[in-house]
Amino acid sequence: MNAFDYAAPASIEDALKLLATPKSEALSGGTDLLCRLKDYVSDPARVVYLKDVKTLAGISGSATSDGLTLGAGTLLADVLDHKGLREAYPALWQATLEVGTPQIRNMASVGGNLLQRPRCWYFRAGNGLLALKDGKSLVRAGDNRHHAIFLTDGDALFVNPSSLAAPLIALGAQATIVGPKGERTVKVEDLYQIPKSDGDRELTVAPGEVLTKVTIPAAKGKNASYEARQKQAHDWPLVLASVNLTLDGGKVSKARVILAGVAPIPYRSEEAEKAIVGKTITLETAGAAGAAAVAAAKPLSMNGYKVTLTNTAVKRALLAAAGNRYWEEV
Repeated sequence: MNAFDYAAPASIEDALKLLATPKSEALSGGTDLLCRLKDYVSDPARVVYLKDVKTLAGISGSATSDGLTLGAGTLLADVLDHKGLREAYPALWQATLEVGTPQIRNMASVGGNLLQRPRCWYFRAGNGLLALKDGKSLVRAGDNRHHAIFLTDGDALFVNPSSLAAPLIALGAQATIVGPKGERTVKVEDLYQIPKSDGDRELTVAPGEVLTKVTIPAAKGKNASYEARQKQAHDWPLVLASVNLTLDGGKVSKARVILAGVAPIPYRSEEAEKAIVGKTITLETAGAAGAAAVAAAKPLSMNGYKVTLTNTAVKRALLAAAGNRYWEEV
């Protein structure tokens, strides 16, 4: 990797001053950034280490009353160790459990997972987010097994890589960001955007800004996540579905169905939500919601298998939220 300056501030204020220098990049656990440095995808002149900023780490609040606040520097291992989070937000706990290996979860942070860059191999090979050559898409013409099946009409065909974004969005979480212009709070889904040109980013957190915390509302109803992956050992999900349901008399009165691994941004399936609202969750209604979730899919030449995986992931996430894990008994 290329040489860079290294700084380890102890406060947010000092971190922001250091990040204000052009070509500066924040470092938390490093499980993504170090790989990009080695591949020359990122070439910062200065790396600003944030783990010495102790105020960025920790979990506070009550999941059942006022909700929980997760510092952006909180380790994924600490998320898994939090009993109240596991009981109230199983969608988030399960998605966190599936990230990497114990070694990675003891280094990776909440903020790092949310703000990691796409794993598209064309992007990682230095072809940019849109992966265009002579105005033509390398993804459409090449190996697109792991790429998007929704929102595929444009040139951005990578998939959002965060495992935590989908459950946090399903749970209605908000993110707090600080920068030179002060502090702002946005919905977690608003951390992401679809780039339209080579100069656009897929993240709305600008260079020089820091994600400081994520706030999850008090748990209501039922929530769950289900992911499909190629192997059970260290691997990334091919498809992940997170659901959050409000029940009234045993029937779904409100639903949130969020998908990962299928679009350049975490993808909300309003079709699946409409298919389940007003109904009791059974094997049949969950299956109908899964089918509705993929009705608008537009797979590329080599990733049609994701349509089936998405259908199944939605169905199983809904059944898990309702307390029915029938596939574990088969």
